[in-house]
Amino acid sequence: MGRTKANKQAIVAELKQTLSESQLAVVIDYQGLSVAEITNLRQQLRPSQASCKVAKNTFMRIAVEGDDNWQPLQEFLGGPSAFIFAKDDFGSAIKAYQAFQKAAKKTEIRGGVMEGRKLSEADIKALGDLPSKEQLMAQIAGALNAITAKIAIGINEVPASLARALQAVADQNQSEAA
Repeated sequence: MGRTKANKQAIVAELKQTLSESQLAVVIDYQGLSVAEITNLRQQLRPSQASCKVAKNTFMRIAVEGDDNWQPLQEFLGGPSAFIFAKDDFGSAIKAYQAFQKAAKKTEIRGGVMEGRKLSEADIKALGDLPSKEQLMAQIAGALNAITAKIAIGINEVPASLARALQAVADQNQSEAA
């Protein structure tokens, strides 16, 4: 009996640890998914550093109890629940889940929590539509390159403009002298 209690405590501790490392937690109803399909979902989430765990709602309730950041998750606990935990690149994680869902057609998002805020399925979809971290970095790099190019052109223009201005003054002085 003590061993079972220790196992339960270990599960709750693992959930707490995973939550502490996550920015976003999404609750999905996974009823009807086979073990192979859940494994497939986990594989699709892996590149975005996200994970999927199947846990009893009771364990998740205990894990989020008293944690203001994750307590809103309790509202979505009911029925067979799987949890997607996203660390940094939550947009890619949501896109990976959406691709899986489109193929499997067996799961549905109940809701999620990010930074202490409860998220509806529509909110989560909107987060998934945001550009990925890589896309944002590429956009920033492109903008910086454009600014750098403009500065370089501006700097190159200064001597040419100065030379033209000096030439104009010299020409004016010459025409006044003549």
